[in-house]
Amino acid sequence: MMPVKQAIEKEEMYFSSHPIYSSMPSGSLGVGVLTGKLKKVLFTHIKHNLPGIITEIRDKVKEAEEDLHDLGPPMPETNAEKMQMIWGMILDFLR
Repeated sequence: MMPVKQAIEKEEMYFSSHPIYSSMPSGSLGVGVLTGKLKKVLFTHIKHNLPGIITEIRDKVKEAEEDLHDLGPPMPETNAEKMQMIWGMILDFLR
């Protein structure tokens, strides 16, 4: 495995000595140009799809909150709260 700097230098040497590629503009070849173009494609894709993703997340959060509301109050955590809930259920049953 070679260091990145050495690989970039080797790539530049290849393109500069190649019979066809050497006649092309130097700013249109290589990994650096490819990563720049791919970065633009990725950012465009994210920019295009992000509003829909955000909307979908908000819808899911709202749906989950509605489901939680339908389930009622949360279960008690402390022993005292649990006992209070049990006594409340017993009193409701007796009425």
